Amino acid sequence: MEGIKKTFGSVQAVKNGEFNLKKGEIHSLIGENGAGKSTMMKLLYGMYPFDGGTVTIEGKKYDHISPKTAIEAGIGMVHQEFMLVKELTVLENIILGFEPKKGLTIDFAAARKTVQKYIDQYNMDIQLDKKIAQISVGEAQRVEIIKILTRGANIIILDEPTAVLTPQESRRLFEILNNLREDGKSIVFISHKLNEIMEISDRVSVMRQGTYMGTVNKADTNENELARMMIGRDVFLNIEKKKSDIGETVLQVEDLWTSGEKEISKIRGLSFDVKAGEIVGVAGIDGNGQSELIEAITGLRKVEKGKVILDGKDITNLSVKKIREAGLTHIPEDRNTRGLNRQFSIGDNLIEVTLDKEPFSKNGFLKKDAVKKFAEELIEKFDIRPARAELPTSYLSGGNAQKVVVAREVTLGGKLLVASQPTRGVDIGAIESIRSILQDVKEKGLGVLLVSAELEEIMSLSDRIIVMHNGKITGRLNAEDADEEQLGMLMMSGKEEGGEA
Repeated sequence: MEGIKKTFGSVQAVKNGEFNLKKGEIHSLIGENGAGKSTMMKLLYGMYPFDGGTVTIEGKKYDHISPKTAIEAGIGMVHQEFMLVKELTVLENIILGFEPKKGLTIDFAAARKTVQKYIDQYNMDIQLDKKIAQISVGEAQRVEIIKILTRGANIIILDEPTAVLTPQESRRLFEILNNLREDGKSIVFISHKLNEIMEISDRVSVMRQGTYMGTVNKADTNENELARMMIGRDVFLNIEKKKSDIGETVLQVEDLWTSGEKEISKIRGLSFDVKAGEIVGVAGIDGNGQSELIEAITGLRKVEKGKVILDGKDITNLSVKKIREAGLTHIPEDRNTRGLNRQFSIGDNLIEVTLDKEPFSKNGFLKKDAVKKFAEELIEKFDIRPARAELPTSYLSGGNAQKVVVAREVTLGGKLLVASQPTRGVDIGAIESIRSILQDVKEKGLGVLLVSAELEEIMSLSDRIIVMHNGKITGRLNAEDADEEQLGMLMMSGKEEGGEA
């Protein structure tokens, strides 16, 4: 890929994109959120037309690629959001749109034989007759890989493939990728996890703000150097965990039961506490009840049974407003639907929770000068860019939009900060900033309940860790006693504390 350009409206997503891939290698593509790495690969797969540059595949030049062209050229892509139909079986999903026919009917016997060949060749461990809804996330990902292999892919693009996997599932994926590489397949691996990049890659290419910054051999680099290439300065993601004075219990959850978006995410009898001056981390594979737990605590989901007590006050099933008034602040897992009004300005979003109070309003009128002054102070303190209080938050990158939410919530004070996926979808520089802020909040004496899909984040920030599976707690550990292997096993465990599931 040479001289690639792509513009969306007024935003130039790729200014000068370069990428090359050799036969039989794993080549990682990294960069901050919005650097253009996923856009580059979507251009290669034909999901968008490119505005400039050329792509050469097996010696043939293209100035335009459609998904059909890409598939015919031997390119396959596994997206972050799997493209699978939950109510169909694994086999039906793999052959969907490319069904072998026997007369006018689908030849399932021939399809099974073809698919089984790939399963055996790459040791995939897939159950063809199960419905997608019945299989694990790791198995669903393997289904996606088999699907593109059966379409003849020799170039395989994986976009953030370990984002929803346990450590054990990630290792299983890496074994499969190494098998594919040894068989001559070429793999593009997009990830923000630098430790994984260093483990799986042969070469690494870096993008920054839509521009190609260079390619290095894995053997000639390290995590710090890659981070520096990505953002132009040193980055320190491993925040020094400081001990703070542990105070009284600020959150008590007692025998909590709620409904769930699906069967495995129903909350069934959860009990735990959070004390002032500590971070309690909640680990688990996405979809095992973490979202429902946070919604029940913050007033967004009805509690069917049990109690939520905040600073000695029963807040079970109170309104969001009353729960906030009792001392709870909340960084929601989806900033766009629950954290921000994207059409409002940075300043308006920063005072959203307190706009009806002094000094921001009086007698029902908003005091714009006070809002502007407050916003400018927070913009500087939390390094929100661009530093323009009147700018709509829809113009911000993911990391800066998240900083607006974090700045608003931690400035409110209170007794308990609920931080749900606080660094999801943000770049490495914003991750560093947000993790430092959470540490500061703890040191100031607040209790913090942290939910994160990033085990490294849970382990580096938490004082205590609880692990969830199928809406239940399967383990409680002090952070210093925990390791990724142990947490991964508990995340996949079917056993409740003290008994069988």
